[in-house]
Amino acid sequence: MRATIIHKPGDIRIEDVPEPKILRPTDAIIRTAATCVCGSDLWDYRGINPVDEPHPMGHEYVGVVEEVGGEVTSVKPGQFVVGSFATSDNTCPNCRNGYQSSCVHREFMSTCQAEYIRVPTADGTLVATPDQPADDLIPSLLTLSDVMGTGWYAAVAAEVQPGSTVVVVGDGAVGLSGVIAAKELGAERVIAMSRHASRQKLATEFGATDIVTERGDEGIARVKELTGGIGADSVLECVGTQESMLQALRSTRPGGNVGFVGVPHGVAIDGQELFFSHVGLRGGPAPVRRFLPDLIDRVLDGRIDPGKVFDLTLPLDEVAEGYRAMDERRAIKALLRP
Repeated sequence: MRATIIHKPGDIRIEDVPEPKILRPTDAIIRTAATCVCGSDLWDYRGINPVDEPHPMGHEYVGVVEEVGGEVTSVKPGQFVVGSFATSDNTCPNCRNGYQSSCVHREFMSTCQAEYIRVPTADGTLVATPDQPADDLIPSLLTLSDVMGTGWYAAVAAEVQPGSTVVVVGDGAVGLSGVIAAKELGAERVIAMSRHASRQKLATEFGATDIVTERGDEGIARVKELTGGIGADSVLECVGTQESMLQALRSTRPGGNVGFVGVPHGVAIDGQELFFSHVGLRGGPAPVRRFLPDLIDRVLDGRIDPGKVFDLTLPLDEVAEGYRAMDERRAIKALLRP
């Protein structure tokens, strides 16, 4: 089968590799209907994460079950499924507490930009749709595997409430999904921080009420100006840099909350500043599995359309162009069709 392999920073290739097989009775094999390139994949592509040897790429996926292990009971061959980027048994104490991405049997998916994938702990990781979805719904369902589920978690972690004011730091697919989540959870005002016209337009379409183009201290000052000098009730940090984290913390009112879901790189938080800010901070890898049933219903009912974050669709064979386009900010997110 064809699969995406990174050999070194900037070197993405499609190669023929063996098809995955059932290794444990809790596994399932999925024929991929769609996968994509994630902003976090760019950390490897840019060499910020080390690439010591060639390895597969991809952690977002939807598709059709081809085969299941002998202990799998919740899905069966022929069903269309959505799965999280982090596997889970959905029964351990961490899963029962709603943090499936900290499951004691967790594995991070890492081979999904391919024609077929093996999903461990399939019963607790995969959720089947009622029927085979229409083709135009597949992009939105795919976002639930990571970016929409992550944006939703950012809003939940930041305790977005009806009538609240929310700031979203980051205008990538996760940040744009966070705008959807904030609106769906009842925010009255959603301030999207973005410098890119196409992303500003999509943020507004998703429910943003204000756009802030400034960054750093100027961006913080602009948020304070928009919020009567106080700051936002909830801030979604969807980037993972030192600048974005400080911008998030300093844009939040005393007693407000930051949900941080950008994978941190070089982030250090001053304890004294955090202590005196009275800002709550929660984040981490999103427990996407917690939200999948609800989000699937919202997509199938037409209440949300997060698939619009895909502004580039390519055949799997052209995955390298997807990486280039996202790296050069010519695309928000690249959808790949095997």
